[in-house]
Amino acid sequence: MDFTSDNSSGASQAILAAIVAANEGPAPAYGADPWTAKAARLLGEVFERESACFLVNTGTAANALALGAISPPFGAIFCHAQAHVMEDECGAPEMFTGGAKLVGIAGRAGKIAPADFKTVLSGFPRGLEKQVQPAVLSLSQVTESGTIYTCQELVQLTALAHDAGLMVHMDGARFANALVSVNCTPAEMSWKAFCRLVPRRMARWGARQ
Repeated sequence: MDFTSDNSSGASQAILAAIVAANEGPAPAYGADPWTAKAARLLGEVFERESACFLVNTGTAANALALGAISPPFGAIFCHAQAHVMEDECGAPEMFTGGAKLVGIAGRAGKIAPADFKTVLSGFPRGLEKQVQPAVLSLSQVTESGTIYTCQELVQLTALAHDAGLMVHMDGARFANALVSVNCTPAEMSWKAFCRLVPRRMARWGARQ
């Protein structure tokens, strides 16, 4: 078996058979097909709330497009200094955001500590025109070092982010492994930990949001 990357192995026979079956007959394009609708329904069941899904073929595409959707081009995206978006995606997040800056935060074993995030965030005062504006906190779950944020750690970090008016992004390439390790539900590890919303950010960035 090759554990280098899911992109380095061929598709399973079940996946290939499903593709062949889906190829029979016409279907609406641009996400209006029944398979996309089924995926959204199943994700909604897994995450315990209504969900929308935008299916892409790689994790880099998912991260870059997600960050492009929630960060303005003048934004600062805070992430761990060894995060995948920082070290392994060849500038794709900066390109798809139209120029947002990735700001790496040092931390033990691939994790951002709340105190360190707070310290770095204090160096990016909002409204200073010559500087990128704080926009997003990006967290990797599981991290590049194989460590895992507990749900309580996610609550602490996202509370700091939301209090500062930031959006939160999770790179969930190994999300299922984290769920099994800490024995919590997908909802508890995602939106239930991220539930403190900051509506004023919408007005601050206008149509970009």
